[in-house]
Amino acid sequence: QVQVVESGGGLVQPGASLRLACTASGRLFEVNNAMAWFRQAPGKEREFVAGSSSGGIADYLDSVKDRFTVSRDNAKNTLFLQMNSLKSEDTADYYCAVRRGILRKLADNYPYWGQGTQVTVSS
Repeated sequence: QVQVVESGGGLVQPGASLRLACTASGRLFEVNNAMAWFRQAPGKEREFVAGSSSGGIADYLDSVKDRFTVSRDNAKNTLFLQMNSLKSEDTADYYCAVRRGILRKLADNYPYWGQGTQVTVSS
């Protein structure tokens, strides 16, 4: 069984920063795996934001590439998302997802999900 827990969301003003953290546990981490952040705004589909494989390969949504940084601590099975210069369009519920194998950008490829953490960017 894999458990995924996110933390770090909140309400911030435009231009501010937030750091999300995701910690996962389970036997999945004995093999190559990928951890990723997705987000879902009201009325919109869930979209890939950023992720990292256990081998250190990272990828980003184009609209966040210059503002967000993803990193992971493999020893602690933890994934971080440093979000800088936040914009109102970043407002969404952010979810951490985990899968065995390589990093993928489709939500359907991830069998393990956290409960989500809310990020609101508003003045």
